[in-house]
Amino acid sequence: MTAITFSPDVSGTITDGVLVVTLDNPPVNAASQTVRAGIMAALAHLNGNSTLKAMVMTGAGKSFVGGADIREFGKPPVDPILPDVVSAIEASAKPVVAALNGVALGGGLEIALACHQRIAAASAKLGLPEVKLGLVPGAGGTQRLPRLTGVAPAIEMIGSGRAVSAKEALTLGILDRVATGDLLAEAIDMSHAAGKSMRRTGMLSVPPSSDADIEAAAKKVLGKARGQTAPGQAIRLVKLAGEATLDTGLAEERRTFLELKDSEQARALRHVFFAERASAKVDGLDGVQPRKLETIGIVGMGLMGSGIAVSALDAGFRVIAVEQSAEAAEKGRTRIEDMLRKNLASGRIDQAGFDARVSRLKTAGDKTALQPADLVIEAVFDDYDVKATLFGALDGIVRDDAILATNTSYLDPDRLAAETKNPARVVGLHFFSPANIMRLMEVVKGAKTAPDVLATGLQLAKRLGKLPIVCGVTEGFIGNRIFSAYRKEAEFLLEDGASPAEIDSAMEKFGMAMGPFAVFDLAGLEIAWARRKRQAATRDPAERYSVIADRLCEAGRFGQKAGRGWYAYVDGKRQEDPAVTDMIAAARREKGIVPKDFTSGEITRRLVSAMADEGRKLLAEGIAARASDIDLVLINGYGFPAHRGGPMFMAGIE
Repeated sequence: MTAITFSPDVSGTITDGVLVVTLDNPPVNAASQTVRAGIMAALAHLNGNSTLKAMVMTGAGKSFVGGADIREFGKPPVDPILPDVVSAIEASAKPVVAALNGVALGGGLEIALACHQRIAAASAKLGLPEVKLGLVPGAGGTQRLPRLTGVAPAIEMIGSGRAVSAKEALTLGILDRVATGDLLAEAIDMSHAAGKSMRRTGMLSVPPSSDADIEAAAKKVLGKARGQTAPGQAIRLVKLAGEATLDTGLAEERRTFLELKDSEQARALRHVFFAERASAKVDGLDGVQPRKLETIGIVGMGLMGSGIAVSALDAGFRVIAVEQSAEAAEKGRTRIEDMLRKNLASGRIDQAGFDARVSRLKTAGDKTALQPADLVIEAVFDDYDVKATLFGALDGIVRDDAILATNTSYLDPDRLAAETKNPARVVGLHFFSPANIMRLMEVVKGAKTAPDVLATGLQLAKRLGKLPIVCGVTEGFIGNRIFSAYRKEAEFLLEDGASPAEIDSAMEKFGMAMGPFAVFDLAGLEIAWARRKRQAATRDPAERYSVIADRLCEAGRFGQKAGRGWYAYVDGKRQEDPAVTDMIAAARREKGIVPKDFTSGEITRRLVSAMADEGRKLLAEGIAARASDIDLVLINGYGFPAHRGGPMFMAGIE
């Protein structure tokens, strides 16, 4: 077969009178200008050649089309724009079949929706994730998807940005078939039959959805939006598909897309997108090969250690988890298996997956069981003496080429490394709790951490599905150090006149899932109190310090688990407590502070500024490599709203 070149990224061959077009723009077949132009050229060839009966469009590699070309983000559109390509596909006089060999996301799914039939490999994923970039689909997604699925399922998919499997897409009506054999062969067969009844998606009537289902889907989406504009606009546009003509809906969708594209939220989310790409670039690791990892050792099987174990088992590693005794190890194993059973019950894994994970788990009450481990992560109590003793003991147990990792939140990894014979093999791997769910991992480079050890820590994080951020050694690393500054400023706001409830309300309105004082109560106040007491001897007496949190702890108010902290908890419900109001008032009087009123905006500005100021110090000290890394830590570890871009983005710090 002679290949026909339609553009540098689009080519075609002819099989049994069918033009088979392949999109090949690695790594994800993004819908670049050359891909769009190639599709238009292929359509012209199809409809201008009387010997051709139909066209099948597929992708090379693992993607059909993975979405827009990121090189075009923020730039003026270049013809042919995607809406015109999609309209041309749907208007073709001859049938076009989409053969989805892999992911079809964003513009990729919009291309597929315009085709007259759709078949996918069983492994394909389909979605319209534009809301995650502060946008709505801009090439007909909000108008064509509901014509296949109905309004309620389309609201859920587009409003959340969730991708669905091929199996679910078939059930929803997005696909006509899931391939059981050769994808292209089955697509070609479909294309022959497609010509007998051209099914143009845009001409279909929207299947009925009950008002209750539509409102339930919208409520679910809006409940997670927390101040984002795009999900609400997506809901409005999907509803419009059931009320207006296609042309009216497409025009409104395009207007909304262009309006959102230039919004501050979209700019912030693009910043986050590019920040993640930049975070993978680590100075000094070019050409450095990570060590081979097959078996992960974990010391400590509490909630953190068990979460790490589940994460490692999910990633396919063998796991050796140890505790101080056989009895404690058995309790730890039960905890890990219970976590896996929850995943089984929820459908995240099947029975075979559960059995495979359990078969790769070994638990023991003796640290000598760690001898086969390629990397050992300590997840014991965050006390220096406890961890130092452990590291000294591990030196005589694990192989000389095994890596030792500390999960400490605040302690100095360099001091811990000095307890070993070879500090070069020590790295910090700071997981966030719950470790099997939270995406962030701070990978801490010690003064003597070897490059291949650091590279291995990064590789492990990626295999675990984490977002690794490399940082240097400082108390609290990036996240907890900034969170400490956030905590201090929140307490200063109390002294200056705000109440815990006013501060929490302002930050929740800003987009945080919980305000700071609700978070403090949830986490417990005693750990931060113990840390403040340790630091008391070295604290600068000229530095502003609030005693209110200390007095709460002295009164036994340790947070939600104690039934009282910054708030009182009655039958599990949070309530403002007059006793706390009195403590705050007393602290103000002692300092001679005349309280004043604060608006929500004033509260959020002070708190975000405190974060950004601490971020500046981290950059100046070389602890963080780039401002955008700090934003990623706050967004993925502490609930900072992604659509705000992070404290450094908001402060204009690059």
